[in-house]
Amino acid sequence: HEAKDALTVENVRRHSRLHPRCGTSFLLFVMVVSILVFSGLPTKLPFYVMIFPRLAMVPLIAGISYEAIRWSARRRNALASALIQPGLWLQRLTTREPDDAQITVAIRALSEALEMERRGGLPAVPA
Repeated sequence: HEAKDALTVENVRRHSRLHPRCGTSFLLFVMVVSILVFSGLPTKLPFYVMIFPRLAMVPLIAGISYEAIRWSARRRNALASALIQPGLWLQRLTTREPDDAQITVAIRALSEALEMERRGGLPAVPA
């Protein structure tokens, strides 16, 4: 879809299963950013005191992670490559090449989602 190719099994097969903005990469970014952010918080306070500040930081951590992934996907330099590489390594462990039936289902799901987005609403429920 991003390559503007027609959504066919043959066209999908030409592209890699690895993607710099994959959800797996995002989760890895969230974990690393969480460690960095939470390591700066005081550790002497009881957990029940620190739970609310930690919960309040979750949107901040998700936002930083999201923007880091977007930035690294748009740039073609050594820093961006270094940022996305661990996510691609993790995807190699967590994904396999899909078979034609899986690609067909994915194409149908994406087509439905794009149509729903075009219409600006939920799909019609069949009677």
